[in-house]
Amino acid sequence: MTNTRKTAARVLAMTAPVALLALPLAFTSSTASARSSDSTTYMATLKPLNHAGGSGMLMVQLTGSKAVITEDVKGLAQTFMNAPFPHVQHIHINGMGACPNTSADKNGDGVVSTTEGGPAYGAIGTTLGLTGDTSPAAGTNIKIAPSGADFHYSRTITLDAATVASIKDGKAVIVVHGLDPKTLSAKAQAEPSDLVPSLPLAATSPALCGPLAASQMAMVPGGGVNTGGGGSSGIQDSWLFVTGAGLTAAAGGTLVLRRRTSAEK
Repeated sequence: MTNTRKTAARVLAMTAPVALLALPLAFTSSTASARSSDSTTYMATLKPLNHAGGSGMLMVQLTGSKAVITEDVKGLAQTFMNAPFPHVQHIHINGMGACPNTSADKNGDGVVSTTEGGPAYGAIGTTLGLTGDTSPAAGTNIKIAPSGADFHYSRTITLDAATVASIKDGKAVIVVHGLDPKTLSAKAQAEPSDLVPSLPLAATSPALCGPLAASQMAMVPGGGVNTGGGGSSGIQDSWLFVTGAGLTAAAGGTLVLRRRTSAEK
């Protein structure tokens, strides 16, 4: 065997195993990291009810009973009695895990009230207020509610056992309340709230609703949130990174081989 062939064999023997071994090692590390996390991410796409024109997204990262909640809402009723409209919101539990349709409007006023929607989404499990109490008792406290047409909500809270169980069972639903009275029928505009009779029906009726469901974004290694595209993209990115590293190593070996071959010529 010539010196050139001996050099080529020696370089390939060193670089090929390094490039190939990098793949399973990195994947095993990422998989172990993902499995070691006990966090699960749940998502809700908030869709309009009762002629509301808004929309939103809410995410819950649940670790035991600790919930890290982030939410973005836009397009809701903007003002109420010359002030930013307070939109009380909750995690509803122990219903059918669904949002009501128009058939839930039993009195024919064109509005599915909170109580009429109850069989679909259940009772209040947790109040998503800005501060303070998160129990059902705070469910109609407009002083702690997010307000205005658009808002960003972010809070870390501890959930009770019933809410955690409903989330894991696929029975939890996010409901954001508060309608623009001008969008309702004359009959509905004249009705009091079914929750707080001193307020109009529009003030407490559901505006946005979305069931919470486990998201594949929770598969990202380490339990982090992948805001790029969900699915298994976190693991796929690890593969791409390691593959790229392997190819780089192989390319480096080829470069060394070429340099040595040229020198020996």
